[in-house]
Amino acid sequence: MGALPQLIGDWRRNLHPREEDIGPVIEEIEGLIKVYRDGHVERLPAVVDVPCTWAPEPDVASKDVAVGHSAGLWARLYVPELRKQKLPLLVYFHGGGFCVGSASWRCYHEFLARLASQASCVVLSVNYRLAPEHRLPAAYEDGLAVMRWVRQQAGHRGPDELGWWRAHCDFARVFLGGDSAGAAIAYNVAVQLGSLGVPACLRGVILIQPFFGGVARTSSEKNTTQSSRSALSLTTSDCYWRMALPPGTDRDHPWCNPLAKSSPKLEDLRLPPLLVCDSELDILRDRNLELCEAMSSAGKSVEHAIYAGVGHAFQVLHNHHTSDARTSEMLTHIRAFINNS
Repeated sequence: MGALPQLIGDWRRNLHPREEDIGPVIEEIEGLIKVYRDGHVERLPAVVDVPCTWAPEPDVASKDVAVGHSAGLWARLYVPELRKQKLPLLVYFHGGGFCVGSASWRCYHEFLARLASQASCVVLSVNYRLAPEHRLPAAYEDGLAVMRWVRQQAGHRGPDELGWWRAHCDFARVFLGGDSAGAAIAYNVAVQLGSLGVPACLRGVILIQPFFGGVARTSSEKNTTQSSRSALSLTTSDCYWRMALPPGTDRDHPWCNPLAKSSPKLEDLRLPPLLVCDSELDILRDRNLELCEAMSSAGKSVEHAIYAGVGHAFQVLHNHHTSDARTSEMLTHIRAFINNS
């Protein structure tokens, strides 16, 4: 009997490590993540996970699939039913500052099922590796791995368990997209694909409140007051970047700031048309406006939409009284962009 209390004590310590075992917290975003000095990471259950079988949109079927050969890389498929023609494919990356979030979070499951239904497209929602355990460029590498997998699927012949999905996909009309950190992933994957020659199938990139940064503060970063319901403050933004970027680098790293001197010149990038969706009350508003203006000056095709009276991630967090109306506007813009590209 003497060994049993020791075993129970060890089990409890594994579930709830003591501070003296793992050291003090060195990075924290309240309610989302704690990083301890010894490298232990604790992610808090801020959003409930839901299975792919849960159907918020009755006309959309969903399934989880392993993607490629990378350990742990998977995605959630959303396929609108009762469509006679093949549909464009949107490869989507969720937000969360590169450090939190999941393709199985309820807020993303609801939003992407709605997007698939209203925009009439197939959605592949990617569950990529997270920082700080996997700092950048891990998420960007996962994005490229997913695009290689999509290309393999396009060339696949013969029946298998994914045949039902491929039968609905128009692989000649592929889009990259994401929100917040996921938008940064979509952008960087598009840039890397462009360096190899933009695939003819890549018709456009959809960036929803893209999460970029820089050492110099913009006006909206300095002056936009955030409520307690806000998904992103300047403090949390800085914390995410400290956890996501390689140690010893700052926010003018090319993986963070596409307008930094060390970043590739926009004129040299080969990119398909872009749709950038911003929020009036988002601290990132001015930074993304600067990017859109610089892209346009560099001769890139950029469509820019700003949604009034809402802040960062309103479309998934519903943290403003006009969130649903603004989300409907955004989905209308996304549908038009996809149909016209």
